[in-house]
Amino acid sequence: MTITVILGAQWVLTDMLQKGKLTDILAPGAHLCARAAGGHNAGHSIVANGVSYSFHLLPSGLINPKCMNFIGSGVVFYVNTDRASSPSFFRELQDLEEKGLPNVRERILVSDRCHIVLDLHVLVDGLEENELGKRQIGSTRRGIGPTYSCKHARSGIRLSEIFNAELFEFKLRALERGYRKRYGELLEYDVQEELDRFKSYRTELKKYAVDQVSFMRSAQKDNLNILVEGANACAGFIPRKEKGYETLWARLRNPPEVQALMLDIDMGSFPFVTSSSTSIAGIIGGLSLNPRSISESIGVVKAYTTRVGAGAFKTEDTAEIGAKLQDIGREWGTSTGRKRRCGWLDLVVLKYSCSINYYDSLNLTKLDVLDTFDTIKVAVAYLSEGAELDSYPADLDVLDRAEVVYKEFPGWQESTTNCKTYSELPQKARDYIEYIENFVGIKVKWIGTGPDREAMIMRA
Repeated sequence: MTITVILGAQWVLTDMLQKGKLTDILAPGAHLCARAAGGHNAGHSIVANGVSYSFHLLPSGLINPKCMNFIGSGVVFYVNTDRASSPSFFRELQDLEEKGLPNVRERILVSDRCHIVLDLHVLVDGLEENELGKRQIGSTRRGIGPTYSCKHARSGIRLSEIFNAELFEFKLRALERGYRKRYGELLEYDVQEELDRFKSYRTELKKYAVDQVSFMRSAQKDNLNILVEGANACAGFIPRKEKGYETLWARLRNPPEVQALMLDIDMGSFPFVTSSSTSIAGIIGGLSLNPRSISESIGVVKAYTTRVGAGAFKTEDTAEIGAKLQDIGREWGTSTGRKRRCGWLDLVVLKYSCSINYYDSLNLTKLDVLDTFDTIKVAVAYLSEGAELDSYPADLDVLDRAEVVYKEFPGWQESTTNCKTYSELPQKARDYIEYIENFVGIKVKWIGTGPDREAMIMRA
């Protein structure tokens, strides 16, 4: 058994289309699609047979009628179907059913160790952001951060505890009292309403809850073809070619808001990060995977840089260049509609990411977005008081004061979209790619050159 892991290498991987195409190349079919981390705060759309399906909390393997799906313990799990503005477990299942996907409720299981996102967490998320004022994190206000906070404070509620009505009520009321002391009348929350809601969910939820360790151990022992998703994105799979299995990924559209390495809670640009582990460590821990079986780690990186929300972004361009990247690259989120901040490719960030996830190869996406630029820049160093920093700094003051050193490239000024092979790319585009791989010391193995499924060059 081998595991190939695919991970986002920057802040957000907004080109799920490219990642979906890469998965198509590497994994012709999946028996199990398992999600490792994150919550319902991001998402992506998949178009299959002319129908668009939206995925936020659910694994996108449900698009494949022959694929079983699993939500791992690293995920925070939102159930409420009454909050119309937020996707949730039951609502997403219903939407997929109404659009004609078969047997979706029979093809999804959930780890009983998942922590539950309560409406209490959603309300507190907004209050916490308001408290921060100008130093807001840029949260989607869907309760993800407070749920992970409760998890690590050991006061959270796991799926298994919902089925013990007395314990569930005790823990929920304790959480409510704690938040009420902090926020007082600002917390407009009815604890009894939440208790009644979960009473109605309890019987139905029990059908989906399983012991993750036992389930995943069996899946790996049986050498299943497993596609793993991290925080709303494909993050890896165990490939096994087998005739008769349909390709998991249909054509994708709408770039999603996918959390990559620089949003990792430990190694990202803290505190402007997500609340879960988006690194290879999160994939392994969130799904009880055998790390000794990982044979290749692939980093997906765009030909420029974007991020969502607040936080340092040293190569951001808030003028003409940033606006042009945003427009050509269609840089706004599927879940939130937020426009993404854009700027030149930051090789300091990429090299830092490589030092954490140890990529064996890179998938460079959206090269075509740069086709019309006269000059293209990449960040090659950060200087602090005239000295080059060894790595991406943890100290925000050092980061803020750091000066970026750029290398400039002449633009190739011609379309790369119809190029089928590496040799067909303009020489200046190849120079750009080869500089990137020489700088980080990792081969660029795949190159995305447009929104169509065929717009992917694979190098030997």
